[in-house]
Amino acid sequence: MTLAVPNRVLIDALGPKSGAALQLKQVALVLAGIAVLAIAAKIRVPMWPVPITMGTFAVLSLAAAYGARLGLVTILGYMLVGALGFDVFAGSSAEAYGLTYMMGSTGGYLVGYVLATLALGLLAARGWDRSFAWMALALLIGNALIYLPGLAWLGHLHGWDQPILQWGLLPFLPGDVLKLALAALTIPALWRLVGTARG
Repeated sequence: MTLAVPNRVLIDALGPKSGAALQLKQVALVLAGIAVLAIAAKIRVPMWPVPITMGTFAVLSLAAAYGARLGLVTILGYMLVGALGFDVFAGSSAEAYGLTYMMGSTGGYLVGYVLATLALGLLAARGWDRSFAWMALALLIGNALIYLPGLAWLGHLHGWDQPILQWGLLPFLPGDVLKLALAALTIPALWRLVGTARG
């Protein structure tokens, strides 16, 4: 596989390519992306040892499909909606929301969402989203970028003498394997559908 695909991600292959129509497409994609992120965060799937949400799946998949620039606008828009007090995060509620919630234990993972979005968007633009193997590697990098600030923030808040890995990493790994595998299959499959439709 050639990895030097020049700055082209999945959404670039769909719909208008220039002018006002492109701008309208981008606005629609950002709004739709924010909605998808909010809905995915609230989806809870029974899993051992803890239930999983689809938030990271949505973040990483949208980043690959949208690219770094539009993905960054979307994820920052999502964060802004959450900061304004809307119940859009996995653990937020009518009682716990806004900046207070964002500065709590989840705060580092939200920073990781931004880092992962940039990384996945850049790697997708280089063609890493065209095959399962490269997409899986990109997703592993993105997932690591979510966990690193997440765990660092947990350690800062609660102290490194606490079982930080048991709280913020190990219980979620089985679910992450399934979510990453699903994303690694989905984006290359969508590329194949686009190629078939144009062929």
